[in-house]
Amino acid sequence: MAGHGGSRAQDAGDSTWAQELLDHLRPTGRDIRRLVAWLGETVHGTASLHDDAGTLVAGPRIPLDESLVADIRVGRIASAASADGGGHVRLLRVEHPNPAAAGVLAVARPAPFDRRTSDILTHTAQVLELLIRARETTAADRRLKRATSDLRLAILQLLMVEDTVAARRVAAGLWPGLLDTDTACVYVLEGDAAERDRLAEECLGVTGGRALVVRCPAMDGHVILVTAADASGEALRSLVDRNPGTLLGGSAHQSLAQTAAAYGQAVSALAVARVRPDRAAVYPERTHPERLMDPAALRAWTARLLRPLDTLPHHTRAELLATTRLGLEFTAVSAAKVLGVSRNTVRARMERVEALLRTDFTDLAVRATVHLALSTQVSLADGQEGERCDRADARQAGTRLGDLLHGPALEAWARELLGRLDSDARDLRRTLRSWIAAGGNAERAAQALAVHAQTVREHVRSAEPVLERRLLASGSDLYEVVLAHLASGELDPPVLPWDDPGQPDAPVHG
Repeated sequence: MAGHGGSRAQDAGDSTWAQELLDHLRPTGRDIRRLVAWLGETVHGTASLHDDAGTLVAGPRIPLDESLVADIRVGRIASAASADGGGHVRLLRVEHPNPAAAGVLAVARPAPFDRRTSDILTHTAQVLELLIRARETTAADRRLKRATSDLRLAILQLLMVEDTVAARRVAAGLWPGLLDTDTACVYVLEGDAAERDRLAEECLGVTGGRALVVRCPAMDGHVILVTAADASGEALRSLVDRNPGTLLGGSAHQSLAQTAAAYGQAVSALAVARVRPDRAAVYPERTHPERLMDPAALRAWTARLLRPLDTLPHHTRAELLATTRLGLEFTAVSAAKVLGVSRNTVRARMERVEALLRTDFTDLAVRATVHLALSTQVSLADGQEGERCDRADARQAGTRLGDLLHGPALEAWARELLGRLDSDARDLRRTLRSWIAAGGNAERAAQALAVHAQTVREHVRSAEPVLERRLLASGSDLYEVVLAHLASGELDPPVLPWDDPGQPDAPVHG
């Protein structure tokens, strides 16, 4: 017995266990399961940890007195001990940031608990409480960041569907003044997808809270920013300078209702940024075809073209218009991710608009024409303003698409734009015209031209830098080039039933 007493005295003075216990608090050692296993081994027994529901969190299951466990869990007692022929058991309450979620630490060993093992058990419970608190704090911080990120995405989605009132209302609670602006720019930062979270945090830092920073739901490597502060552009350029491999594309100033169009401009500018030494570009201010059309005639024509949707409930009409705008600007998959719906939902809504307008979106000329009407509709004060103009001005009410396209200013713009292709000996102009007529399908265009489909793709790709517009991706750039072909007479305007001012208002089954 004296030998055993000497051993216990030596153990009591041994501080090795204390150092080992502290090691579990190091950033690389914070593992609750490993700590519980260490405890069992150090006291020459078995240890386990149970949560507030009695679920085993760490260690093997130990037979316990459930009444004692229940008393500790609810706080009636802080600790308990029991012994029988099989050994000795100690139970300790492990506090949780939520008092109702306290756990129970149980240790069983063949020998009685002496001072050393009691100290180890008590101090281990304290370390467990620290680790649990740190874990819960980290988890809460992660949940807060995720919730904040989701909220930013929700605000962007509201802006994308032109619901600026709701977007401002949501933003005002957390970021007062962020959207207190009539116009803003959209920037898209492109980088390594694995680095996106870090880049997003840097964007928040360099913009000083003056920008809506969103991890793009459609492109894993993109961070989207909406900001009215001119200084944000320079701050983002400095961020690009510090991060090799990143690109920055920016839009022109747009109204908040035109956020979707501004986003398209920023993505388009990324293509230019890829070939620039500073890896940054802003969408150029240039003449857009709709600005060369008679504004009153354009509004009246737009109202008449979209009139089949006017019989729908307001929220349904707004939903269909917003989805179709994005679906024409981007792919159905990307539009779905931006809106937070399924791609089948996007396709179903666009098919419904096709049916209401009695047209076919596989025709590029139709897509460009409807895109023109939808873009014009965004600038109206509400969905009925164009209709009021239509009713008020009988002269404008008779405007057809052909009338809009044949103004001298628009025709001159179209000739200048397409004329840039004439210097290429490959006849890019002919290829591009055939490709558009084939609905953007390289195989069908190749058959019409008696060339290989890859040749068609190469010609279209070669036309992009000449025209300074993206063509192989859907969006405003492509539709402008399509409208140029219609305005120059190189392609015939599409036949749209509701474009005819003499067309009777047939019943709409939406």
